[in-house]
Amino acid sequence: MGNALFIVWRETVEAMLVVGILHSWLKQHGHGTGMRFLWGGVAVGVGLAILLAFAIVGIADVLTDTGLEYFQLGMVGVAAVLIVQMVFWMRAHGRKLKRELESSLAQAQQQANWWGMLVVVALAVARESSEAVVFLYGLGTGEGGNPLFWLMLPLGVLLAWGTFWLLQQSSRFLTWQRFFRISEVLLLLLAASLLVNACERAINLDLLPTLLDPVWDSSALLSDNGSVGGFLATFTGYRAQPALSVVLAYGVFWCSVLFGLRRQAR
Repeated sequence: MGNALFIVWRETVEAMLVVGILHSWLKQHGHGTGMRFLWGGVAVGVGLAILLAFAIVGIADVLTDTGLEYFQLGMVGVAAVLIVQMVFWMRAHGRKLKRELESSLAQAQQQANWWGMLVVVALAVARESSEAVVFLYGLGTGEGGNPLFWLMLPLGVLLAWGTFWLLQQSSRFLTWQRFFRISEVLLLLLAASLLVNACERAINLDLLPTLLDPVWDSSALLSDNGSVGGFLATFTGYRAQPALSVVLAYGVFWCSVLFGLRRQAR
């Protein structure tokens, strides 16, 4: 449940960042027409994400039990990859995002091409919303029937509004840079958890050998069925009795991510 809340919160804040930058620019330059296209782009982006959600649910409904297992495995894997891609993308474009968006708006103003701005907004919002749809499906394959899982959606949006307001106040306690750095770490932990989930699904489908199962048993110290261990299991991928192939995949994931981040920083 906490994972769903975090995903909705993080993705909504990022979408609000894009919309907020464009809204501030339009308000500063007094473009009432541009405002209408801005909100139109937001509506189109959300609509595209809703269509994606219906498409995913529709595909899942027509699959057989085995086919559904493969489909869910693929969605969990895609969600993990998208999370890592999002972290690297924001690191590469975060600092110049505001400048690029304002440049696009200025060009649209000069050419009187507000439809171009609508497309930019729609794609930006659709990107964040669609990522959230994929993440939530990957997280909710085992929790979709729990009503508390769906309660996380409005709670996440509400929390995002509060976070965005705090960030806009230029607080020394919560700056955009600090927000992205903290959320990056949490996102990567969540991606690692999804990777472990995908590996275990692949093992159940006989697509991945266990090699050695279990490698260790730390249930006496911290069981992944308890409250604390269960939280770590869902949010970080912790397992008290992991298979060797899962441990290797987990290690390769973090080595690859840390190497990529260091290389990107250079």
